[in-house]
Amino acid sequence: MRLRIGRTGASAATAGAFLAALLAVASCTGPVPPDAVAVGATPNPTGTPAAGPSGTAAAGPTGSPSAMPARVPDTLRFTGTTLTGAAFDAANLAGRPVVLWFWAPWCATCASQAWTVAEIAPRYRDTVPIIGVAGLGEQRAMKEFVTEFDLAGTPQIDDRKGALWKRFTVTEQSTFVIIDRDGRVVHQGFLDGEALTARVGALAGA
Repeated sequence: MRLRIGRTGASAATAGAFLAALLAVASCTGPVPPDAVAVGATPNPTGTPAAGPSGTAAAGPTGSPSAMPARVPDTLRFTGTTLTGAAFDAANLAGRPVVLWFWAPWCATCASQAWTVAEIAPRYRDTVPIIGVAGLGEQRAMKEFVTEFDLAGTPQIDDRKGALWKRFTVTEQSTFVIIDRDGRVVHQGFLDGEALTARVGALAGA
């Protein structure tokens, strides 16, 4: 007697054979590793840590995020407005050495130092920012000073009211206040061009 296998029987037989093949492959390859890319997931071709639930970078092997924002020291907790009218927040400089240059537009000593500041400030913009703090004068004179000595590429805070001069107890110009990467004032006073260049270069290499 001949048995005829219908479509349903053939499909069942095929499904059974396919399942057996899958089980055989699984027994050869072992369990799927936990870091395998799931079906439908988007691979991460850059190899960077995936974002956590809050959108921040996932913690590294030590349990700390791969990049932590620098702590803002008290010395850099101030804001102002530059001579171009832009908002300035010193907190953005945290984690780096910073040089504050207190000058006045009518000061002959400031004028002699301006050339050095204009020369080295762009070079160390990302490592040791030099920030001008203009005071003891009119805004128009301050802007003319910046133009004359080519200081437009360096942030110059308009401190006509003397708020920052009082904050740092600056009583005369020209004064440089050097703040290290930990927020400590390591120098406050006069520096000639050669000494300023040496100090900034040393801070950049530290």
